[in-house]
Amino acid sequence: MKLYEKAPAPSARRVSLFIAEKGIVIPRIDVDIRGGENTTDAFKAKSPNGKIPCLELDDGTTICESVAICRYIDAAFPTNHHLFGEGALAIGQVEMWNRIVEFQGLYAGFQAFRNITGVYKDRERCVEAWGNESKQRVEEFLPELDKRLATSPYVAGDKFSIADISTYILCDFLKNLDLQLDESLPALLAWQRKINERPAFIEASKQS
Repeated sequence: MKLYEKAPAPSARRVSLFIAEKGIVIPRIDVDIRGGENTTDAFKAKSPNGKIPCLELDDGTTICESVAICRYIDAAFPTNHHLFGEGALAIGQVEMWNRIVEFQGLYAGFQAFRNITGVYKDRERCVEAWGNESKQRVEEFLPELDKRLATSPYVAGDKFSIADISTYILCDFLKNLDLQLDESLPALLAWQRKINERPAFIEASKQS
């Protein structure tokens, strides 16, 4: 088994943090996404969407999309650390909050960065106005997260989950949009400090 990734990329970091939380070691292969290695026919034969991360199993089967990879790892290496929730209600709540963070935060943030900076303008259409709109959507979403964390120790409830990993990736990505967490978001700031102290996150930061 091996993981094709670009370590600093948000989607790759989400998988790395998930793996660290599960206490699993998977060999990594760096993919030059800036240079377009992920757009080659050879890579697309492994990753249908031409994106990283991409997990390749020992028999050659591949899985792309970060959450899909996390779900596979969670099922293939079962532990008592239930990052997708334990029990029907918790599973539903984790899925709900992870989707909220993805659609209202992460995806909007990625769209903002790509369209404002034009970092991949050689291979996709960039619309600066849409980038600015997406950035504003991220700004408007942060207070909603703060409100949630003012009443809940973790994003999806009482226990740490993949929704917290997704939120952590979002908060770390803000710097790429010239945004930052400040004292107007006290619950979100306190949550971020708490997450930074998790052993798996400390270990993953050493490897990135």
